[in-house]
Amino acid sequence: MDNKMIPLSVPNFKGKELEIVGKAIEEEWVSTGGEYIKEFEKNIANYLKVKEAVACQSGTAAIHLALKLSGVGLGDEVIVPTLTFIAAVNPVKYQGAEPVFMDCDDTLNMDLDKLKEFCEKECFLTEKGLINKKTNKFIKALVIVHVFGNIANMEKVMKIAKKYKLKVIEDATEALGSYYTKRKYDKKFAGTIGDFGAYSFNGNKIITTGGGGMLVAKDIDLAQKAKYLSAQAKDDALYYIHDEIGYNYRMTNLQAALGVAQLAQLEKFIKIKTKNYNLYKKQIEKIKGLGLLDFNKNTRSNYWFYSLLINKEKYGLSRNELLKKLSKKNIQTRPIWGLIHEQKPYLNNQSYKIEKANYYIERVLNIPCSTNLDQQDIMTVIDSLKDVKS
Repeated sequence: MDNKMIPLSVPNFKGKELEIVGKAIEEEWVSTGGEYIKEFEKNIANYLKVKEAVACQSGTAAIHLALKLSGVGLGDEVIVPTLTFIAAVNPVKYQGAEPVFMDCDDTLNMDLDKLKEFCEKECFLTEKGLINKKTNKFIKALVIVHVFGNIANMEKVMKIAKKYKLKVIEDATEALGSYYTKRKYDKKFAGTIGDFGAYSFNGNKIITTGGGGMLVAKDIDLAQKAKYLSAQAKDDALYYIHDEIGYNYRMTNLQAALGVAQLAQLEKFIKIKTKNYNLYKKQIEKIKGLGLLDFNKNTRSNYWFYSLLINKEKYGLSRNELLKKLSKKNIQTRPIWGLIHEQKPYLNNQSYKIEKANYYIERVLNIPCSTNLDQQDIMTVIDSLKDVKS
């Protein structure tokens, strides 16, 4: 047995990372001031074809700022998915608001038919906004997550949001580089269609700054306000005058320097991700009871994560059984996150017809997808999927 560890998703630092970060250290600009922050923001904005981008401490910070600037406050509600990482939902609580949980569809993204049904049947629309019949609270916004880099149907999202007066916050933390290839939003990137878009550069993302995130906004004035709030709301930096409550949400110059080097390789990384996904898919389709979830048509996905769908009856092993067997072979895998409406802080929050999320959480396992993988690594995973069931 090959004892080489095959990790789930790790960074790829084969570009100019050391050189550029070294320059930042030499210049002694290592904190939340420095030219690399401005350069990274500019480069991301140019890549996404938006006017401005705001570098943040994390994707979570970006979502929090987006909710605040969407007018979400104490006593309001926000519609969120239950199948996502909890960082997409916790910022709702930061604002004193409450989440309302939606089911997923077969793409793992939010079920938009149920979203529409909920707005039509469980709410009523007033001049001031949408009110939840059950709680009598205003629903101010919708957080739509592009799960694993697979873009949600934003045409449908925006149509629903416009009708029901909802602000749209795109959690594109897993979808940097994914864009539409047809129809209304042709060539539009995930995160650039709603009122706000949030990105993450955590260590396992397609490009990384170690931590860190980015916020974009349809309204450039709100992007500027986000930048102001992210730097402790300084109205006079010399005399430390603050007219509003701000946050310590700015990215550091060291992180931004790493980001500049990583962004230069993004398209290369996406090509590698796409090639590896297609190799996996071709081989996995030959194994009875297994399949890889598809990415949506009419999109160019970044293919961030590869989701293995397990039919226990045909394959012979459950998700957890397979995870443990692969772990013994030094192959790291990961189940989908625990559904958020079942997490202790959210047990009392409203959820709407959660069905498919329960189905997929028991049957999906994410398999190694780093851009460092070579063909031999992939074939080792494939052979292991065949071996462990025998």
